[in-house]
Amino acid sequence: MPTVAVLVGSLRRESINRKFAEALAKLAAGRLEFRFVELGDLPMYNDDLWPNPPESVLRFKRDIADADAVLFVTPEYNRSFPAVLKNAIDWGTRPYGQNSFAAKPGGLVGTSPGATGTSAGQNHLKSVLNVVDVVLMGQPEVYFTYRADQFAADGSVQDDAAKALLTRWTDRFVAWIERTSEPKTKAQANAG
Repeated sequence: MPTVAVLVGSLRRESINRKFAEALAKLAAGRLEFRFVELGDLPMYNDDLWPNPPESVLRFKRDIADADAVLFVTPEYNRSFPAVLKNAIDWGTRPYGQNSFAAKPGGLVGTSPGATGTSAGQNHLKSVLNVVDVVLMGQPEVYFTYRADQFAADGSVQDDAAKALLTRWTDRFVAWIERTSEPKTKAQANAG
């Protein structure tokens, strides 16, 4: 089963984007294994740290490199995506020639209580993900307006319209990963 490194752009304990990502994981169960990647312990990017990189950075790069795909789940801050995601992307693409995101199939979603979800933030993030060689799924886009009553106590999606939308997105993401994944070498397969 393909593994997906999930990067949630909110560090808040009760993050609605974390809850949203967990709901997607439930919809993808049995077809994709979501692995939530810690971002809160990454220091701000500083090229001077590479001679002796922090363990959190090395762990982050391994988490991305070991995954078959990556999913970015972003809130929208000031019509853009949060610094925690940009910082993680910067660590993941360095040092030069060691881009952990290179050729990874990717997805991008987000939620907000606002009427347009996270559309502006996602559009900014798309431009960065294309530059760092994430093979980003373009459609369907999900700019989800979050309402707590759409989700059951166990975190699953209970609203029929929301479930239909998110199931369609999940089905497409599964197919996207299958279609765009580069074959692993024997060494990569044995290591994973």
